[in-house]
Parts: sequence; structure tokens; C-alpha cells
Amino acid sequence: MLDPEQNNGFLDHYLDVPVDLSKVLFVCTANTLDTIPGPLLDRMEIIRLSGYIEEEKVQIAQNYLVPLALKNCGLKPEQIEVGDDVIRALIHSYCRESGVRNLQKHVDKIYRKVAFKIVKEGGDQKVVVTKENLKDYVGNPIFISERTYENNPTGVITGLAWTAMGGSTLYIESAVDKAATGKNGLFRTGQLGDVMNESASIAYTFAKSFVKEADPNNTFFESSSIHMHVPDGATKKDGPSAGITMTSSLLSLALGRAPARDVAMTGEITLLGKVLRIGGVKEKVIAAKRSGIKDIIIPAGNKADWDELEDYIKAGLTVHLVENYKDVYPIIFPPVA
Repeated sequence: MLDPEQNNGFLDHYLDVPVDLSKVLFVCTANTLDTIPGPLLDRMEIIRLSGYIEEEKVQIAQNYLVPLALKNCGLKPEQIEVGDDVIRALIHSYCRESGVRNLQKHVDKIYRKVAFKIVKEGGDQKVVVTKENLKDYVGNPIFISERTYENNPTGVITGLAWTAMGGSTLYIESAVDKAATGKNGLFRTGQLGDVMNESASIAYTFAKSFVKEADPNNTFFESSSIHMHVPDGATKKDGPSAGITMTSSLLSLALGRAPARDVAMTGEITLLGKVLRIGGVKEKVIAAKRSGIKDIIIPAGNKADWDELEDYIKAGLTVHLVENYKDVYPIIFPPVA
């Protein structure tokens, strides 16, 4: 169907007649490319669309979703009040997907319940939906907090990840297995995919060589069995972009130093410490801003992606463009005065 060289005589097996599809433009959508078969993907032109940021979702809700819900529920504007703060609360605590489908469901739920309340109680009343009574209409918040740690302890580093729902913070935790005396090595948990497991192995090898170069007397890796975990263990994770985050987690443990506050990072690492470009920069930056991160570390190869971001997305963030892990180290572990 998609091959222009031969779809002018495509045979429909249901009608058993040839159909000329050579002038047809097929448009397909998907949340991820991983599940699309290779031969099919090879016949497509890929156009990547970033998810909506919070400001865009608020505008879509107020200019489209709310008026549509008013009409569908038979309500008048003077009968209900839903402010921007309520929409933002929905986005933060209930609807973190990259689109607005789930947000529309929640807005519709609010307006349906308000309409039912007005019909049931009667009278000419106005219902005001606030952040305080929002759970009466849509239930308890699904997302309580974006940050697991306000101050990361030793061995815990904040990374940035891309998911089908948009960007999110991703914590890498490393701890010494004190029961495994006299053993060394790296044990990993958190439903990591093949690529992410390989990134952990690369990070482990590089971290060992980095410590030996910085402090030849440090024998931490030679005598320690390390357990690395990526929380939210029920969710499968994969990809190479946590490389520098994993490296920093291992170094934090080996050096006994907690990382700098409000710093998050993303980037693939090689065995020689080179930091390679990654994808999903916009979503990851939005996730960092949502979490209250002040400094973000991204590969120098993604400078063009950073420059393309709107100023209001970059506001309040300091970006560090790095080419090698030696550029990352003084940012996450600043010199002690």
C-alpha cells in the first residue's frame, strides 16, 4: 500500500479488485517507533512532534476543552467557575501525558458532575471548582510529587528521561551491598532494557578508570559489591541517555560525596568518557523545570535543540553543554571550599 513503485495496482483481497493507491497520501500516528515493524517504518517519512508544555495545555483547555464541555453538559458560563489554577492542578497532579486527551476526560468529568449537582439540588446556583475541592470531582491526585529527594544523598543522582507520556525525572540509586564481603561487581535492578544494562556496564567500567586516575589510592571498586537501582520498578526502562547519570551515581558512592543540589542530567557516555547527543531534549527540559531543577547538563551535540526552545521554557534554567565526562564532574561535584 505504501510503496509508490507498485501500489498503482494494489489488489484489495476483500473486493478482489485492483485499486490505484499511487496518488494517496497516508498519514499514520504513533506514540513510539519501537513497535512499528522495520519494513513498514522504512517506507515512511518520520516527523517528530513534541508534546505540549503546560502553558500550551492551559490555553487549549480554556479556549477549546472548557467551551466544548459547557456545550455538551448544557451548562451556562455563569453556572460554573474553573480557573487557570485548577487547570494547572489537573496538569500537574492528574494529566502528565504529552497530549491533552486525558486532560479532556478530566475536564468533562468535572463539568458532568457539576451539571448533575445543579440538576439534583435545583435553584440558580454557581459552582466554583477550586484546587481544594478538586478531588471531589476527579478523585485523589495520581501524581503526588515530581521529586523523590529534595537533597540527593550519596549515591543518588537525578537524571532526565523521555517516556511516551513526555519527559520525567529519573533517579539512579547506588548502594554498597555490605553483606557481600570480599566481593566486587555491579548488580542492577529496575526493569532495565538491554541498552540501559549496557549503559550501566559502560558507566561502571569508566567510573573505575576515572577514580583510579583521580585517586590511585582509592580501592573502593576493588572491594565493593554495588547494587544500582532505578526506582519505579514496575515500569520498563531502556535507552542510552542515562549513561552520565549512572556514572555520577557510582562516583558519588566511590568518593563518598553527595551531588550538588538542584542539578539534573542526561547524556550517553562512551568507555572513554565522551558524552554523546540524545533525544527528547524539549520534554526533558520541561520535566526539569516542573521539578524545580535549576541546572541541567546536556550533551554539547544537543546545542541546536536547546537553542530552538522558546525563551519561556528556558527561563530560570542554567544549561551546561558538555562534551566529555570531565566537563560533568566539576558541576555535579563542585570543589570543596
